[in-house]
Amino acid sequence: MTVPNTPLFIDGEWRPASTNATFEVRNPTAGRLVGTAASASADDCLKAVEAAVLAFESWEQSPLPLRRDIMLRAADILASDEYKTKTMKAVAEETAATEDTFGFNHLGPLNNLRSFAAMVAQLKGETFPSGVPGGQVFAQRRALGVVLGIAPWNAPITLTIRAIAIPIVCGNTVVLKTSENSPRTQALVVEIFEKAGLPKGVLNCISVSREDSPARIAQIIAHPAVRKINFTGSDTVGKLIAAEAAKYLKPCVFELGGKSPVVILEDADIERAARAITHSALLHSGQICMSTERVIIEKGAADALVSELTALFRQVKAGDPENDPSAVIGALFTQGSAENVIALIKEAVADGAKVVLGDLTRQGAIVQPHIVTDVRPGMRLWDRESFGPVVALAVVDSIDEAVAAANATTYSLTAGLWTNDVHKAFDVASRIRSGCTNINGPTVHSEWMRSHGGLGGSSGYGHFTVDDWTDIRMLVLHPKKEPPYPIVTKLSGTQ
Repeated sequence: MTVPNTPLFIDGEWRPASTNATFEVRNPTAGRLVGTAASASADDCLKAVEAAVLAFESWEQSPLPLRRDIMLRAADILASDEYKTKTMKAVAEETAATEDTFGFNHLGPLNNLRSFAAMVAQLKGETFPSGVPGGQVFAQRRALGVVLGIAPWNAPITLTIRAIAIPIVCGNTVVLKTSENSPRTQALVVEIFEKAGLPKGVLNCISVSREDSPARIAQIIAHPAVRKINFTGSDTVGKLIAAEAAKYLKPCVFELGGKSPVVILEDADIERAARAITHSALLHSGQICMSTERVIIEKGAADALVSELTALFRQVKAGDPENDPSAVIGALFTQGSAENVIALIKEAVADGAKVVLGDLTRQGAIVQPHIVTDVRPGMRLWDRESFGPVVALAVVDSIDEAVAAANATTYSLTAGLWTNDVHKAFDVASRIRSGCTNINGPTVHSEWMRSHGGLGGSSGYGHFTVDDWTDIRMLVLHPKKEPPYPIVTKLSGTQ
């Protein structure tokens, strides 16, 4: 059976790798071949950067209404039945995503594109009097230049659009490096922008085999024309990219992992909290940076919450939803990821944790939902992102202990808090160190009017805003009357 092949996109042209090298893409559930993709060579990467450099000369000067209209046309194309079908089919085949992810793989990106189009209104500077009497300062907001965007597989439409669209709106040009797990899905985003009328060279797209990725990424980062990097993915890879960028003192924006805590106070609506936790822990099999991973329960609410949570988790079967209607969630993205999840749970059990639900096994890349209690800091299940369908529970005696437990982490992306006391809600939520704390709501949540991001550490730093993808450059017009220059006045023949 012939499978789709995903080429590179360089300087407005879809092309194979210069070496004709390709790599395979396999569905995580069954391991079947679902596509191949071109594996970019060093020469391909150089050409992609050079195309972006050339395009920047004109794109930086492009009219703001043109940028806005391209974003709006891209949204309309993505909204069409054709691309709704194409994107969801590709996402399902490459990542084993279920229809439950439709919200953040299709509806979310539509809203984002329209919001990004409105960002052109922020692309303005200011003017003010100089400190020198009679002078005037003009502060201009200008594009950076060429941007390297590296987007992941777990929300490939949303996160690819974010990696490229905001820099482009700001007048930058982009080299996009796709995930080796979802090149076809991410190439569809590029195809949409091409159809929307984005000029050639403004967006270039490369896919690279897993083996060659480190060298190709390092090569692009090292290019003098590349001004900034954005990466969404694990903190492990983020550290490697940060180290590479540090060699050239190049700034980065990182959205990395999460270990989202949910704090349950004694007066919480237990049934509602349990439903929100189940949703945020198991959606996309827990493979979301905002997934609920730790649940910290005030003692008085513990028995009721564990009972409700167990009843809900027990109804969720992991499997192959395409062929098994009883399966609610799908496989993890690799067998290695599944092995890691089971290893985290087994290590915790060896250190005294107890499995409330789950069989401590995997079938290939499929892991059934697990609930583990008596988990504490120092256990890897508490300390490290699992990226799987598992929650770690801890019972505490007081609110102060709950806050301390929530903050006992190097992650800071999202959090949750459940209580029926509004004053207590704001007091406790403000003490949880998180980029976003959701009061009486799921941790898998973002607000389109504010950039989503961590507070440093394992969740990364920087944002996707106009401020992050532009420079402020000052032009100072000095007064017509020449000032006295102390050194010059001492020279003979001068006044």
